[in-house]
Amino acid sequence: MQKITPFLWYSREAEEAASFYASIFPDSRVVRVSVLPTDSPSGSAGSVKVVEFVLFGQSFTAMSAGPLDPFNRAISFVVHCDDQDEVDRYWSALCKGGSPSQCGWLTDRFGVSWQITPTVLTRMMSDSDPMKSKRAADAMLRMAKIDIAALERAFAG
Repeated sequence: MQKITPFLWYSREAEEAASFYASIFPDSRVVRVSVLPTDSPSGSAGSVKVVEFVLFGQSFTAMSAGPLDPFNRAISFVVHCDDQDEVDRYWSALCKGGSPSQCGWLTDRFGVSWQITPTVLTRMMSDSDPMKSKRAADAMLRMAKIDIAALERAFAG
């Protein structure tokens, strides 16, 4: 068992969200859906669902337990992408019904924030030449979905 498991509280759609995410990422699946067998502050017996799922081999837990606090951008999941095909695939899938933002960020239809980030961007941003890093950062700040070729052009000058 991993030592830390992200836990997501949904108003009502934890099972739907877990299935949606598992359909997008490899090595992903819904492991178990349990219902709380007793009344709780979040609802009557059987109305609260706890969903255990795996994304890219990482365990997650989600719960449908009524509105408490909405998701916001203070917490997000970063998807490290090896190439533009991965960026495009994950961006398109997670944006369905959601909303794009800047710099590779998006909010999915459930309100969860994601960063779809090519691994090459990390290398560019930490390059020893500050002018190259600045050009890459300036280019990234003008993008919604990250365009690796455009980043590489900016980085090269």
